[in-house]
Amino acid sequence: MKLETPVTSLPLVGPVYARKLKKLDIATIGNLLHHIPHRYLDFRLISKIAHVQVDETVTVRGEVLTIRNQYTKFGRKIQIAEITDSSGRITAVWFNQPFLVKTLSSGTKVSLAGKVVWFGRKRALISPEYEKQNAQGAGVHTGRLIPIYPETAGVSSKWLRGRIIYALNITRKNIKEFLPKHFLSQNNFDNWLTAVRSVHLPESIDDVESGKRRLAFNELLFLQLKNAFRKMDWQKNEVAYKLKVDKSEIKTLVDSLPFTLTKSQARTNDEILKDLERDTPMNRLLEGDVGSGKTVVAATATFVAFANGHQTVFMAPTQILAQQHFETLKKIFSPFNVRVTLVTSAGVKGGPGKTDVFVGTHALIHKKVKFDNIALVVIDEQQRFGVEQRARLISSSGKKKKAPHVLTMTATPIPRTVALTVYGDLDLSTLDELPKGRQKITTWTVPRQKREEAYKWIDKQIKRDNVQTFIICPLIEESDKETMKQVKAASAEYEKLKKVFKKYKVGLLHGKMKSKEKDFVMGMFKKGKIDLLVSTPVVEVGIDVPNATIMMIEDAERFGLAQLHQLRGRVGRGKKKSYCLLFTESRGEKVLSRLSAMRRNLSGFELAELDLKLRGPGEVFGTRQSGFFDLKIANWQDTDLIKKAKEVALEAVANPKKFTKLLEKLDQSSITPN
Repeated sequence: MKLETPVTSLPLVGPVYARKLKKLDIATIGNLLHHIPHRYLDFRLISKIAHVQVDETVTVRGEVLTIRNQYTKFGRKIQIAEITDSSGRITAVWFNQPFLVKTLSSGTKVSLAGKVVWFGRKRALISPEYEKQNAQGAGVHTGRLIPIYPETAGVSSKWLRGRIIYALNITRKNIKEFLPKHFLSQNNFDNWLTAVRSVHLPESIDDVESGKRRLAFNELLFLQLKNAFRKMDWQKNEVAYKLKVDKSEIKTLVDSLPFTLTKSQARTNDEILKDLERDTPMNRLLEGDVGSGKTVVAATATFVAFANGHQTVFMAPTQILAQQHFETLKKIFSPFNVRVTLVTSAGVKGGPGKTDVFVGTHALIHKKVKFDNIALVVIDEQQRFGVEQRARLISSSGKKKKAPHVLTMTATPIPRTVALTVYGDLDLSTLDELPKGRQKITTWTVPRQKREEAYKWIDKQIKRDNVQTFIICPLIEESDKETMKQVKAASAEYEKLKKVFKKYKVGLLHGKMKSKEKDFVMGMFKKGKIDLLVSTPVVEVGIDVPNATIMMIEDAERFGLAQLHQLRGRVGRGKKKSYCLLFTESRGEKVLSRLSAMRRNLSGFELAELDLKLRGPGEVFGTRQSGFFDLKIANWQDTDLIKKAKEVALEAVANPKKFTKLLEKLDQSSITPN
């Protein structure tokens, strides 16, 4: 069988299991073999029963003497077996597995592995791994380092072990090495087959580490290769419209702004302006911290397109954010007669005459908007748009084999090594400083016992300074799940806080509301008609309300540091002093030390790096970045491996004859165009 063969070709994998395996991203035999264990149980110590000691983790091999179901006084059914070998007897106990009486009937030769404890006055193995002994004596679930895999409901590690070892045995001939031998020896890499075998059937922990390192390299290499090919493919495009940059016009625009550009804004402007004058279209990622002024940088590029007589499309993921970009750009361009039009599902809003800048949501693609001569496409929060949506926007605005300049923006601070890997097909610009005048936001962690005092303090601030407050909850509705029952839900908090803050107008905003409802609530908040806005993290990006000076976040420990930083960035946008209150019910040392990092006023990039070390990539990018590329084997912190993979990928693209097997292995159809 080939690695591309559907996993349903394996015995015992029918449609039901196929659906369960899909939750683990397993669709093919190759996916199954690259489903890597997250830990191992050490059952390598094989001992005679008479020699086992309490607290030892061992494997014993013997024969089932007796096995029976027995009820406890609490009504639970347990299975008790006596196992014997030539040296003695030991008891084995399982819970709620009545089928074992038939599976391991008297006389069955069995291998058991687990920790030896006291059961009454007897030595016993409690809930041990078990398997019938085969003629070869080699075990799958006992007698070795036993892999424990990421699981899902109805798919246990035991079941996965059996399927993976079967799949490995029937596909080993098709796991052919694709990297040159000299490269493997120079870099101390296992060959591919050895690596796969080492993670599933290791003889030592060193085998595991060596195998994982090679498979992690493979994962990073194919990611970097796809990026290299996408970049090469993009560079084959001609620019739709070559633009001339008149520095005096740019100076006029910059001088008209009510603030001075930061050094990083000026540097990034220079990088983008150089791109705009080239024959190949720009494809650049602009990442910046909260409030670093990305829109102004994008506006400068937009102004160049306008000065050359061409249009710009400015695309945002939500109606709220599109509306805000529309208002910001209108304000920036008001002295220059640049006509800006807003296109959303609610309709088209703009002045008379030909449009110079289209600002909108997905509606820009689906509505019949007349794009005459698009020179620039700006995409805000790229990961919120599917590849097809981006491609349609670019193709609908470009000519055949010609493309407009593309500037992609993200407000999520991404550690540089990660950004250069994930967005390796894009040139990277970073805004790493805040405009002058932005006040530091005072951040406090608020434990359970200080909740009432915090409410009184907020009441006092609103009354004295006539300011507004954000209150962020992780959920929309209260959860029925036991583990989530304590998590604050926006709907319930809204009802509760209406009673706490009776004198004030309390509003509710969440993602399940219709666009018109969300726009209405947000509009009321911006106008100052709502004093406290209870919301889910839907306000995380781009909402600008200068009079909002208090950000209160419930169950703060449930958010990544970068996401908390994004939320905190919704306040501190006016002249008044701003505050962020991190509410937590947790008393855990790790949680409190993480949250204390927020009080140190680190930048978003520093917090993202910290979260990457503490909690992994899932917390760096947060739930909002659901489309973000997730590594299954490699680790974003392994900068040496990332660097090596990029070097090899670039060399393979430059010298394809040297890496023919590698390039044959790459699935070209999986490389999505920009």
